[in-house]
Amino acid sequence: AHPRRAGPDRSGGGVPLFETERPDYVFLVAGKVGGILANSSYPADFIRDNLMIQSNVIDAAHRHGARKLLDLGSSCIYPKHAPQPMTEDCLLSGALEPSNEWYAVAKIAGLKMCQAYRRQHGFDAISLMPTNLYGPGDNFDLDSSHVLPAMLRKFHDAKSRGDDHVTLWGTGTPRREFLHVDDLARACLYVMEHYEGEAFLNAGVGADVSIRELAEMVQEVVGFSGRIDWDASKPDGTPRKLLDVSKLHALGWQASIPLREGVAATYQWYLQHLAEAKAVA
Repeated sequence: AHPRRAGPDRSGGGVPLFETERPDYVFLVAGKVGGILANSSYPADFIRDNLMIQSNVIDAAHRHGARKLLDLGSSCIYPKHAPQPMTEDCLLSGALEPSNEWYAVAKIAGLKMCQAYRRQHGFDAISLMPTNLYGPGDNFDLDSSHVLPAMLRKFHDAKSRGDDHVTLWGTGTPRREFLHVDDLARACLYVMEHYEGEAFLNAGVGADVSIRELAEMVQEVVGFSGRIDWDASKPDGTPRKLLDVSKLHALGWQASIPLREGVAATYQWYLQHLAEAKAVA
């Protein structure tokens, strides 16, 4: 079947696309996502929307005869203080990060639903847990975006206004891993073709940077010459999030896009689309 995109269905009535197109392979990548501010402001939205999207799509895929489904989760499923790097068996071994536990609980339910449908119905549903994602097409809204696109937007806006500083949340000490969206797309295709296990897999690059290091990288890419101020009264979130990707490496897949190269390409995409938006206006 040719690739088709189905919008997230929160109605509880199923996904009409499955009835009309009968897809053979399903990539469940839809979801409600956001940073610390969005997660803390809209907890009900995050758990409700993600649970309903997963439930509707997984069940519809099974009922309408899909050969295989890949559910895309998140590294947020792991405990706040999980040993680093985090292996797949760290799941449910401790308390979640409070700032995004609603999203995390929904994502855990999604991977467990895949396992349950495999055990009860023999449905070939697999799950992939990616680390923090970034790249062209990202969300740059400061109220709902993740840390990397939010930084790009803040430094760009500060440079455009001629500001002498940028204020960022937290201390800058937490460490994060970032995977380019094109690398993840290749990983999804790879595991869809080469993996059939019940156990979920981590997807990442296997290396991390501090938020401070990331900020300095973004500052350099954007060309902002002012200083960076850190607001330590704001939350840092999880101290470190680095995935153990040895299982995916053993399967034959590795990420290929260096972080700085990916950040620079993402900023160029942002500039291009900013210019297009102004031209339309």
